[in-house]
Amino acid sequence: MTAQRGPVAAPPRKIDCRKVKCIALTFDDGPVSGTGKLLKTLAARHVRATFFLVGRNAKAHPDMVRRELAAGHEVGNHSYTHADLSRLSSTQIKSEITKTQKAIHAASGFTPKLMRPPYGATNSRVATVTKRLGMPQIIWAVDPLDWRDRNSKTVENRVVSHARPGYIVLMHDIHPTTVNAVPRIISRLAAKGYVFVTVSELFANHLTPGKRYAKR
Repeated sequence: MTAQRGPVAAPPRKIDCRKVKCIALTFDDGPVSGTGKLLKTLAARHVRATFFLVGRNAKAHPDMVRRELAAGHEVGNHSYTHADLSRLSSTQIKSEITKTQKAIHAASGFTPKLMRPPYGATNSRVATVTKRLGMPQIIWAVDPLDWRDRNSKTVENRVVSHARPGYIVLMHDIHPTTVNAVPRIISRLAAKGYVFVTVSELFANHLTPGKRYAKR
């Protein structure tokens, strides 16, 4: 089956995060049907984010993968089944990652360069496999616990209060309460002078395969 040729990923913009207050908003576990609402919000506010996709969801919603890339967002790998990679063998870890690479490529023609281990669960085996696959591990510095506390105002306040220049923020676009919190998060952080960037922009593409990153 021939891969669908959708939009290629937009190149990183020339933003010097050593000089401006950069922050990277990231969204895990999609894409889902509700991701479309988030994409509209980000587009209206000219914000780029990074989406870490679960492979089986990318396969189920290929149109959303293409929309994310077409809008200039970055797309990363979040395993195929959202497995705890730290509990798997090296062969199983590689399978989870490579199946997701193939699913995203089949949907869009794009192959991710970044991966995020589900639950942030990683170990030496995960590091070794991701190094061999040429993929850095992207963790986070801000976790609003939006998966546990499904309250938009709570999520908003936690993100804004814990944000710092150079930080990576974890959220989940599978939760409507999180999607509803994003407009206010953007407004409040923008008022504080933050510039919204993708993960690759935050690090100016200087990322080492296998290494973990939570902030610049």
